[in-house]
Amino acid sequence: MKYLVFISLLLAMQLCKAQLRNGEIIDLTHSFSEESVYWVTAKEFSLEEVTKGKTGQGYYYSANNFETAEHGGTHIDAPIHFAEDAQTVDEIPLENLIGNAVKVDVSQKALKNPDYLISLEDISEWEEKHGSIPHAAIVLFETGYGSYYPDASKYLGTDKRGPEAVKELHFPGLSAEAAEWLITNRKIKAVGIDTASIDFGQSQDFATHVALMTQNVPAFENVANLDQLPATGFTVIALPMKIKGGSGGPLRIIGIK
Repeated sequence: MKYLVFISLLLAMQLCKAQLRNGEIIDLTHSFSEESVYWVTAKEFSLEEVTKGKTGQGYYYSANNFETAEHGGTHIDAPIHFAEDAQTVDEIPLENLIGNAVKVDVSQKALKNPDYLISLEDISEWEEKHGSIPHAAIVLFETGYGSYYPDASKYLGTDKRGPEAVKELHFPGLSAEAAEWLITNRKIKAVGIDTASIDFGQSQDFATHVALMTQNVPAFENVANLDQLPATGFTVIALPMKIKGGSGGPLRIIGIK
């Protein structure tokens, strides 16, 4: 099994090298700043300037401190986030964060309905047009909400913060039924979405998180620039901050097409 995993990762890396030589790199990460969108109950990003300027020795030097919650901006949800004894962010195998990817674009529907749930029907329609989603793929979902970032009132449905703001969240997400089907029938590595959560804003039970993470499938949230990716034929590299025991963390994710 370890040999097969090694071969799979080696092949993925060879493909990445070929695409890096010949392809276009798309940055799928929103910059982290005070504008970054965070879950309404999470500590927002802050940057503290420690020093900036010429030193007494004549050279320029700058350094900062930053503070942030695990879940905000472009980030990863590790399986432990919603599944007891599942993988923490530092335990996710690298081969699950690198590989062939597809993009399912539901923006024409989702932009008309802030509570839209990506369904099995959406996936079936995509496969009728593009062929079956390959096994062990990374699946990204474009809802069109990335165009609203970082305007919280449009992106989240509210610019309020705190526990009382949770009930006012409105944005699309992936249905638990579709997530379970992708795990069972397409053996997906990971999912990503251009909203604040893989579950839709009005979710009360976070069933999609649970469905994915009990099977050690991580999720990438607040993914940027999905409109610049094709439906198929690209590779994703999604490398999070390696926080020991972390339930998630800031993510630098790119697509190579």
